[in-house]
Amino acid sequence: MKFVCFGYLDVERWSKRSPSEQNAMMDRCFAYDDVLKKNGHWAGGEALQGATTIGHDGEKTYITDGPYAETKELLGGLLLLEARDLKQAIELISNHPGVQMGRWEVRPTHDLAAMVEASERRRAVAS
Repeated sequence: MKFVCFGYLDVERWSKRSPSEQNAMMDRCFAYDDVLKKNGHWAGGEALQGATTIGHDGEKTYITDGPYAETKELLGGLLLLEARDLKQAIELISNHPGVQMGRWEVRPTHDLAAMVEASERRRAVAS
């Protein structure tokens, strides 16, 4: 089962660390990622940069630069995990050194294959 894990960086706490402390933390995180890979739990991961928000107000699409939430946390990245269940996914992320830099959100994914196939059949009939 796949899980998406969102890592939020506590910017205030992170900025108080020296560059050598920041590098040491990143090294611990990447070392744990290697353990996840070795054990077959790693399904992907990316660091995130600034955001562009796209929405629709009922009449038109709008675009704004960045999320403007009032928060001291920044969505810094995401990991995709393979785990047998939510309990194991939580355990895997709980052991990640990144939890020392901010909170993590763990969500199970939903397989859309059947929904996509049904849509393809409907669209084939309609065309």
